[in-house]
Amino acid sequence: MKYGLNIFVTEYAMPAPELAVEAEARGFESLWFPEHTHIPASRATPFPGGGDLPQHYYDTFDPFVTLGACAAVTKKLRLATGIALVIQRDPIVLAKEVATLDRISNGRAILGIGGGWNVEEMANHGTDSKKRWKVLRERIEAMKAIWTNEKAEYHGEFVDFDPIFSNPKPVQKPHPPIVLGAHGAKGIERVVRYCDGWIPIGVFTNVEREMGTLAEAATAAGRDPKSIEVSVFGVAPDKDQLVSYRDSGVARAVFSLPSAPREKLLPMLDRYEALMKEVG
Repeated sequence: MKYGLNIFVTEYAMPAPELAVEAEARGFESLWFPEHTHIPASRATPFPGGGDLPQHYYDTFDPFVTLGACAAVTKKLRLATGIALVIQRDPIVLAKEVATLDRISNGRAILGIGGGWNVEEMANHGTDSKKRWKVLRERIEAMKAIWTNEKAEYHGEFVDFDPIFSNPKPVQKPHPPIVLGAHGAKGIERVVRYCDGWIPIGVFTNVEREMGTLAEAATAAGRDPKSIEVSVFGVAPDKDQLVSYRDSGVARAVFSLPSAPREKLLPMLDRYEALMKEVG
């Protein structure tokens, strides 16, 4: 099983390039950055985690710019969005950003995506929350067309463009892995339909049980279940739980880090490093 780290990058956290260097030195496989373009001042949507919205949601950096900085100081570390809000991004621009990150990192990009939860935030980008999953699917399909065709076009309800040239193309073929953060039967159905991997959140999902659900859905759709990589987010530093994930076929366990300075994060990295070596 591979191990990753997830953190909201802010000005009061350990600088992302420094964190990337330390993560790679300890053998972590990937580093994941989430995004929120902004937080509406009049937000009425409740925070899914309950209570007040944590400050780091207001302050997080752009993930692609930050991952690019991390690419410059590492050689093996996978560089991932966890997750990117595709429903708030132009797909032609995003396709170029992802391909550029994959190029400058020599094929280390992972595109983690999600439908989002903040209704007012997505509305400010012109997306109706009730239609966001259709918007997401079309934008992903359009980006795949851009990445895999010299001359690409796409015609859908929400994305529509005539033939275009867009370079660079990604290093990874046919494109960087696309992994979806979602839950429930509909979420798994979407993973099987247009993604390369699934991101369940450990505290919200019975991952071991849903691995079977995912395998059944993939088989029914004519896909090899082993072709869909599962990355569990928010894993606890618990040996027995990690062993259970590993034995159930989870490909990657991702530890969440607080948006904190170096002196707080490095001891956590050391602890997680020891645990991942013990579990394997």
